Amino acid sequence: MLSKTARQKLGLVRQPSWNKKYFLQPLEQDNYKFQALSNDPQLITSTRSWLPGWYMLELAIEHDQPNAVAELFFDTGNGFNAKQSLRLPLPQAKVIKRVFYVPFGMRALRLDPISAEGRFTIAHCKLVWLKPSFAKSRILQRLRKVHSQYKNLASTTINLELKKQARQDGLPWRETALQAYQSTFEHSVAGVNYSWWLEQQAERRQEQLQVLQSQQPQWAYQPVISILLPVYNTPPALLAECINSVTAQLYSNWQLCIADDASTSAETRQALQQLCAGDKRIKLVQRENNGHISAASNSALEVATGDYVALLDHDDLLSPDALLKVAAAINQHPDALLLYSDEDKIDEQGKRYDPHFKPGWNPDLLLSQNYISHLGVYQRQRVLDVGGFREGLEGSQDHDLVLRFTHGLSTEHIVHIPEILYHWRAVAGSTALGGNEKSYAHQAGLNALQQYVSKQQPQASVSSTSGDYYRVTWPLPSPAPLVSLLVPTRDGVDILAPCVNAILEKTDYRHFELIILDNQSSCPRTLEYMQQVSERDERVRVLHWDHPFNYSAINNFGASQAKGSIIGLINNDVEPINAGWLSEMVSQVCRPEIGCVGAKLYYPNGSLQHAGVILGIGGVAGHSHKYFNGNALGYFSRLQLVQNLSAVTAACLLVRKEIFEQVGGLNEEHLKVAFNDVDFCLKVREAGYRNLFTPFAELYHHESVSRGAEDSPEKQARFQAEIAYMRQTWGPQLDNDPAYNPNLTLAYEDFSLRCLSS
Repeated sequence: MLSKTARQKLGLVRQPSWNKKYFLQPLEQDNYKFQALSNDPQLITSTRSWLPGWYMLELAIEHDQPNAVAELFFDTGNGFNAKQSLRLPLPQAKVIKRVFYVPFGMRALRLDPISAEGRFTIAHCKLVWLKPSFAKSRILQRLRKVHSQYKNLASTTINLELKKQARQDGLPWRETALQAYQSTFEHSVAGVNYSWWLEQQAERRQEQLQVLQSQQPQWAYQPVISILLPVYNTPPALLAECINSVTAQLYSNWQLCIADDASTSAETRQALQQLCAGDKRIKLVQRENNGHISAASNSALEVATGDYVALLDHDDLLSPDALLKVAAAINQHPDALLLYSDEDKIDEQGKRYDPHFKPGWNPDLLLSQNYISHLGVYQRQRVLDVGGFREGLEGSQDHDLVLRFTHGLSTEHIVHIPEILYHWRAVAGSTALGGNEKSYAHQAGLNALQQYVSKQQPQASVSSTSGDYYRVTWPLPSPAPLVSLLVPTRDGVDILAPCVNAILEKTDYRHFELIILDNQSSCPRTLEYMQQVSERDERVRVLHWDHPFNYSAINNFGASQAKGSIIGLINNDVEPINAGWLSEMVSQVCRPEIGCVGAKLYYPNGSLQHAGVILGIGGVAGHSHKYFNGNALGYFSRLQLVQNLSAVTAACLLVRKEIFEQVGGLNEEHLKVAFNDVDFCLKVREAGYRNLFTPFAELYHHESVSRGAEDSPEKQARFQAEIAYMRQTWGPQLDNDPAYNPNLTLAYEDFSLRCLSS
């Protein structure tokens, strides 16, 4: 066994560095240290060998990468190589822990802190020798929490399954368990290894496709899908690839409606004639005058006879199984009026990249960006009923169409197919390369949105945001409703005072009351402050709740005493950043269809703490984009956009009092401390309201400073019971968040790709 010294924390100099490699070596006194490689690296010799057994590496690295991965290499006598390495995904400045096994003959370990060149600081590093029983428990705990095959099973059951698998494979338990454990750390970042991820998914997708093809003859409905393809001076090679992607469809009940918008290119016109010959399913309309994409799309629509129409750009590609998957979804959802899929981009060399894995129906995100886009499939009659494509909105004619088409529809009419069925061509001049490629398209979208929201609320306005997206500003009611901000606290005046003072001083929405809910404070300074601030500002009240800490019960009590028609759940460790935070949240929460409204929260260092809650991460829920840089755009700019989410944190949450009472408030019996906000939001969603996150209400959050960490056996037991309650009550919803995507990870909070085990 290693000495106590060998298990001490490793201290490294905290200074920004470019990407380096470090050797981890055992030295004479059983100490372990990292040593940076020189420009001419030579393996450092050691007077000692590594002792075999189980180890845990704890590592936290601050870095300047949007996604980063560290890699730990093992030298067992043949040097360092990729086959003997562990990849460690690196959330910003968060400690990650990784169990690994050192075999006999280990000579050295090497750590590559980040996978790409950049600046980093090793903030924490600790190497610990583990007892085999502890290592086993950590592995089983990880599998129970994350692994798709073992998720939520008892540890004893997982252990038996691993033993059974090991016997079948003729391997030791250790190797089988480590293989499963390590697979839960597979971390695929779309911008780095999307090709690898596609390879990993290929076999599974092929198996699913074979099942679907075998089922197709039994479908009660074989819908005709008319594909609308407006064309203008398309390069013949790209046009051929586009049309061939239609003729190669595994589902044959389609119609291709091509409208040539008076192309001036003889090569394009000739290619069209050749490509359309010999297939009666292809209809070619030759327009006499160039009318742009809306007019051309309407010309294609006029000759369409299918039950549904699908939109295809003249140089893009359909996946071979696209229409088969659409037809299957229509059979599964007979009320579907709009179906849409995920998409990626394809460059001039044919390489696929930048996958967009979209959420389910998300009306407020649609007001921020046209996330529906490709592949969009619409019931043809409804397209005709809403007037087809409107001229004058070219470049955003599809965004305009989907806004008008979906108005008044309920969720069951809109179906998301969470698979990449469309490949968006990225060539010079294409909006796939960026919105500034066609600036008129953004202005058209702005006009379309303004016209749409003005019909719903004449006083609403639309403006541009960073990244060429949109923001709808909804009017405040007149008179302004009273907002009751509930701030539970116990002692901690150094935390409470900055929170209360900032709210009182930095909030431009003035019609609120701030109710401090005192939970058995005994600190004289805190009691004195509460008395003084309530005397100084008539908007402040102090109510005493003399019971053991129960976050849900405290807030339920506060809500019962609130005078306002809007309840604000506010932690005592938040501080507003922008003066308009409350105005923005009130304007959103007063919309009849909206339930809970959450804010964008930052850690004091400026990194993100909360941008909405994603269900299922870590087993129950996690925060969207946690630890990202505060200025980051996020996954397809979602950090900058108003959107519907299943839940938001109660650290800063607004809800109308009538809704709070309708769903019974917070669960004070089963969720005294954790997850009560997630449970509450899900109850609100079940009651028929849409929960919403807005990035335009910004606050700092010193997360859980006042309550402390879950560091005692009693707290940990309570926390596990709360997890069990959430899994029992909301299990299926937790594993299928409609505001997320099943192709994205539930192991991390960074919207990276989900691997097969997670």
